[in-house]
Amino acid sequence: MSDIIIQASGLCKDYSGFPAVNGIDFVVKKAECFGILGPNGAGKTTTMNMVQGRSPLSGGELRVFGMDILEKPRRIKARMGVVPQENNLDPDLSVIENLRVYARYFDIPKKAALGKAENLLDFISLMDKKNEKITNLSGGMKRRLMVARALVNDPELIILDEPTTGLDPQARHLIWQKLRGLKKTGRTLALTTHNMEEAAQLCDRLVIMDNGKILDEGSPGELLKRHVRGSVFEFNTGTEGTDDVLSCLKTIDHEFETSGDTVFIYTNEAEAVLKQTSCFTGVGFVHRQATLEDVFLKLTGRELRE
Repeated sequence: MSDIIIQASGLCKDYSGFPAVNGIDFVVKKAECFGILGPNGAGKTTTMNMVQGRSPLSGGELRVFGMDILEKPRRIKARMGVVPQENNLDPDLSVIENLRVYARYFDIPKKAALGKAENLLDFISLMDKKNEKITNLSGGMKRRLMVARALVNDPELIILDEPTTGLDPQARHLIWQKLRGLKKTGRTLALTTHNMEEAAQLCDRLVIMDNGKILDEGSPGELLKRHVRGSVFEFNTGTEGTDDVLSCLKTIDHEFETSGDTVFIYTNEAEAVLKQTSCFTGVGFVHRQATLEDVFLKLTGRELRE
């Protein structure tokens, strides 16, 4: 049996001639967490909508569980759980009723649905809220309930579209813990996010998208090594000092880029840069470990996206 859960080849999606997804290729393997990172409008959610069978392809090929999404959408959806970007729980039902009613869409008998709902509420630490109305839940509780609902049909593949956007750190880390636990049970996770810490915490492999195209692919460690190396120096030059710093940088051999009044140096030779900081007289700087956010900004740019 193949260990490839999702395979996209030349995947395209056009909206009135606009290429929201522009000929991308990727695979998602069994029991891994695969991430799609990108700024707003990059094509992340559009890609996941096609994987779910919610949006028809404009071109290319997409196979899930070895089946063509255009030919076997119902069979694919039966083996998939989805946590959409927006909460769409039924506000007229209690917490446990949301799970029981959703289970009926998968022809799960009432008695079995009740037991499954209680087990899932215990899994996401919401058993004490089972009779509460949705309107009484916090944002973090609603997202956890969305994760539980996505597990009602015991899916092999779980699609998560920005699962922790807007949550406080405690709620975010609890959801990450639960998702890591699901992966250990053999579930495959495919998530979209623009939270770089989330990607680093969860993803075995990821792609970075922008303008409907994949810019690069690899593990978090591979992307760091390829694009920003080990360390980052941020020199806050002020509006008057940038030219002096750039002149100084021409005398030393390190990759750098500028953004406004800040100059960034990416290097594997932090000690060498530290020895040369006397060159930047009067300029404050920060030395820190490189992160996926540095990779993201380097590849997609630092300009504001609306």
